[in-house]
Amino acid sequence: MWVYFWGFLYSNYFRYWLKWILRLLTRKCELQRVFDGSKAGAQRTLSIEHSLESSKNKVLRNAVYVEETEVEKCVRDVMREKKIEQKDTGFKTNLQLSLLQISGYKKLYLNVEDLRKVPYDSDNEEHEEQLIKLWNLLMPHENLKARITKQWCDIGFQGDDPKTDFRGMGLLGLVNLVYFSKHYTSEARQILSRSNHPTLGYSYAIVGINLTEMAYSLLKSGALKPHLYNAVSGLPRMEHFHQFYCYLVYEFDKFWFEEEPESIMHFNQYREKFHEKIKGLLMDYNAILTLQVTKKP
Repeated sequence: MWVYFWGFLYSNYFRYWLKWILRLLTRKCELQRVFDGSKAGAQRTLSIEHSLESSKNKVLRNAVYVEETEVEKCVRDVMREKKIEQKDTGFKTNLQLSLLQISGYKKLYLNVEDLRKVPYDSDNEEHEEQLIKLWNLLMPHENLKARITKQWCDIGFQGDDPKTDFRGMGLLGLVNLVYFSKHYTSEARQILSRSNHPTLGYSYAIVGINLTEMAYSLLKSGALKPHLYNAVSGLPRMEHFHQFYCYLVYEFDKFWFEEEPESIMHFNQYREKFHEKIKGLLMDYNAILTLQVTKKP
C-alpha cells in the first residue's frame, strides 16, 4: 500500500519538482543528463524510454512510437520542445539511436505476434516446404516415407502429423525450429541426438516450440529489452529474435542435462526453473544473451 502511494506521489508530484531543481542546477534537461551520465546500451535506452513515457509533453510521449522513417524529424521536434540547439550533433545522434531501439522493439513485438497468429496450414505449399526442410536439415540421411508418418516422432513431434503441435505458437514455432536447424545445423543435430538419451531424453521439437513460447513471452513482457538494447545498435529485427531463440535452445539442453531430472514428467518444473534463470540474467543492464558458437555462413 505504502509502496503504491509513494510511487503515485513521486510520479505525479515529486518527480516534476526534482527534474525542475536538477535542470536549474545543471542547465540540462533530463534527456541530456541521461546521455551525459551513461554509456550506450540498455541502461541508457531504458532510462530514455522511461523519461519519454513519463513526460507530460505529448511530443515526447509520442516519440517512443515513431516510425523508422520519421526518427530524424522526431528528434528535431524533441530538441525544439526541450530548447536544445539543433547543432548539438552528439545529443541528436544519441537520441536517434535510442528511438530506433525503443520503437524498433515495439515493431519487433508486433511482427513476432503477427507470425505467431498465422496457423500452420497443411494446404499451404510454403508451410509444407518449411516443414520438410526441417526434416531434411535434421535427418539428412533418412527420407520421409510419407507426409503423415510416425517418423516425425524421431525429431520430437507428438504424433504422425506435426501440424497439430504448432497450434499454440502458430507458424512462429516452425520458423524458429527451421532457423536454428539452418544456421546452427551441427548444434541442432547434436541436441537432437542428446534428446534421445535413454533416461534424460525429451521431445526435441515439442521442447523447441515450448521455448518459442518462452522467447515470445519475454519479448511481450519487455524483459528482453536489456538484451536487445545491448546487442543491437539500432533497429531490432526478426533476425535478432531468432538468434535469442537459438540461445534458449542451446542453453536449455545444457541446463536439462546438468539438472538430471528424474523423468520427463517433471518437465514443467524444470522449464519454469530455466525460465526464472533467464529472467534473472535479463535483469542485468549489461545482459547480452547470444549463442557462443561458430555460426554457419
